[in-house]
Amino acid sequence: MKKIVFVVVSLFILCSFSSSKGEMVPAGEKLVYAGSYNMGGLMTQLAQVTMSTEMVTTSKNSYLHLNCELTTFSKWDKFFKIRDIYESYVNPTSLKPSLYKRSIDEGGYTKKEKYAFKGNSVTSTAKKRNKPETVRTFTIGGSTQDAISLLYKVRALDFSKMKAGQTKSFVIVFDEKEIPVTLKYMGDETVDAGNLGDKLCHKLSIGAKTDALRGKDKNLIWLTADTKKIPALMKFSIPVGTGQLALTSATGI
Repeated sequence: MKKIVFVVVSLFILCSFSSSKGEMVPAGEKLVYAGSYNMGGLMTQLAQVTMSTEMVTTSKNSYLHLNCELTTFSKWDKFFKIRDIYESYVNPTSLKPSLYKRSIDEGGYTKKEKYAFKGNSVTSTAKKRNKPETVRTFTIGGSTQDAISLLYKVRALDFSKMKAGQTKSFVIVFDEKEIPVTLKYMGDETVDAGNLGDKLCHKLSIGAKTDALRGKDKNLIWLTADTKKIPALMKFSIPVGTGQLALTSATGI
């Protein structure tokens, strides 16, 4: 499941082309997806992915809290129960992260992580099931972000100058290491966007030097071709099979 989660996270990085004209991410947004996996040639719905945003204020600063939860449907829990939560606390304007948190419970395997960002330095705290807590400090590049905060950069992008086949490279930090990815814009298509109806979308592909992805132009995302850039559909191909995330509900946008 970690590979699937990595793919979902990585697919959103397709949003991170450099030009921007659109809106920033609104607080109070909620996106709900049905997660399906190819079982015996049929796409079977196994889980729900929910992404939400809210403003939080401390004594010193205000942050945009980005939250992503992955939960298997109850009828599948007896086979492989998943309860994963990914969170990022970012500057509301720049989306630069200050804190990233990850809590996973997958078939009884548990792990909790916390990344504290300070400049180009990250201090990570990790606790796996039945193992002592570890603390590590490492250096990242100036443009590297945690996986969740990078998801939301889609809200401020402009594809009007992009040409089909154009690529760009980026880096995320995941599992205490930097992971480079290559992105490709593939033109526009109309897809089902849940309660938003059929929407013209930007189609993009992702490639990465990792065993989590498989096939050329098999890991895809469709983003609504408007100022919101809502991810309407995602398809992934990994060593253990193929699947997709389909938007069912978008509110607060």
